[in-house]
Amino acid sequence: MSPRPVRFFHRGAVVEVEPKAATRTVLEWLREEALCTGTKEGCAEGDCGACTVVVGELGAGGQLEMKPVNACIRFLPTLDGKALFTVEDVAEVGRGSSRPGQPGTLHPAQQALVACHGSQCGFCTPGFVMSLWNCYERHQAAGTRPTRQQLADDLSGNLCRCTGYRPILDAGQQMFEPPARRLDAAPVVAALKTLAADAPLAGPAFRAPRTLAELAAARLQHPQARLLAGSTDIGLWVTKQFRELPELIYVGDVAELRLVEERAAADAGSSARMLHIGAGATLEAAWAALHQRWPALRDMWLRFASLPVRHAGTMGGNVANGSPIGDSAPVLIALDAQIVLRQGERVRRMPLADFYVDYMKNRLEPGEFVQGLEVPLHNPCTLRAYKISKRFDSDISAVSAGMAIELDSTGTVRDVRLAYGGLAAIVKRAAAAEGALRGQPWNEVTLQRGMAALAEDFKPLTDMRASAAYRAQVATNLLRRFWLETRPGAPLAEREVSVYARHAAPA
Repeated sequence: MSPRPVRFFHRGAVVEVEPKAATRTVLEWLREEALCTGTKEGCAEGDCGACTVVVGELGAGGQLEMKPVNACIRFLPTLDGKALFTVEDVAEVGRGSSRPGQPGTLHPAQQALVACHGSQCGFCTPGFVMSLWNCYERHQAAGTRPTRQQLADDLSGNLCRCTGYRPILDAGQQMFEPPARRLDAAPVVAALKTLAADAPLAGPAFRAPRTLAELAAARLQHPQARLLAGSTDIGLWVTKQFRELPELIYVGDVAELRLVEERAAADAGSSARMLHIGAGATLEAAWAALHQRWPALRDMWLRFASLPVRHAGTMGGNVANGSPIGDSAPVLIALDAQIVLRQGERVRRMPLADFYVDYMKNRLEPGEFVQGLEVPLHNPCTLRAYKISKRFDSDISAVSAGMAIELDSTGTVRDVRLAYGGLAAIVKRAAAAEGALRGQPWNEVTLQRGMAALAEDFKPLTDMRASAAYRAQVATNLLRRFWLETRPGAPLAEREVSVYARHAAPA
């Protein structure tokens, strides 16, 4: 697979592995070779969380950063240069020993699950332990304790089919009561610094460039290769569709692609600022940055997949995938974002709304890849985002929408962008509805015209998630909700429309 083995920190030491295939998953290796069978396979698609592990890597300041991810869809070579923690490690934390097989007293997260009766069949429990352990480490480092809602958000990627979540949430709160029992990060950091000196993986089946220039060159030389980021979509091609992926180019080690920062707008001579989101930035990092600037995105951010998926997947990958039910694109289109494409040394930009051509088809040329996204920060529009799905947490949308409106001093619609997912073969703007609203007073008469015009914009399909009639009704209802939240004079308060705001509000 590569001129050298995959090397990562696991069970107190650096291990070297020659994967049987570039698409061998972390879960397969753990259970079949490392014999760490506490990590379970439930769904094999990143939904249930039974396979949750924690991956550590060095942050920009040289500190250890840990993230829960799904081992069932993570390819083993992507662990190169990183640290892997499983449920077998947790009891040993704080004992001064990390020898494989060394028994230890239960970690506070484990002990709390026992004390609160947080496990029945126990199949999902190791995954819950890992999510709770990651939450524990993060809050202990910050000197804080999570609220019950924050615990629920951290456990959004862990499904329990028999215990129920009340005792598990109880355990999450109780685990902070005993004296702190933190991971000794020093040996891990030392090992990761040593691993950083290794040459990049550069085999014919798996290439892992570390600079943007190296990635651009590899993409030109191997245009037929599949680009791999978080594996939250491609992983399912392997575990569910049993597809062969003979050549992969992994973008997760390109530091430049992971940047999320404010920059000057690309237009020459412009003093405007924009938010740059590198194509390799995780969904969690990207949504956190968007939420910081547009607080109304909190519900969409926390309902986008689950925390392990957001820590692995990337916003660039979500956009490049082009799914008509992807939740990032409607919001970004409503924000008038541009997509940045690179082919060798050539860089070009276009409105994200123009990037999609047809179902799962876009304007990428051979040898070209998504380098990033640019969101203007000078836009005076009021923004809202909506997600309609069968489950509240960790579910695929039946309909999603990003809506932005700018009113003048008289309450007249100066500009409006309405982008919907789930209503067509691509995420697209509702041009007819926008035309019915633009230049008109933002009142109920104008709203009714816009709702009627949506029928010209979309002819939705019926599938397993929703019927065409339901989708059409939801589209108009969401536009009405948008009006209720943004109408002049009497907009709905945040606590009336946000689940998270209601949980945070005093009883």
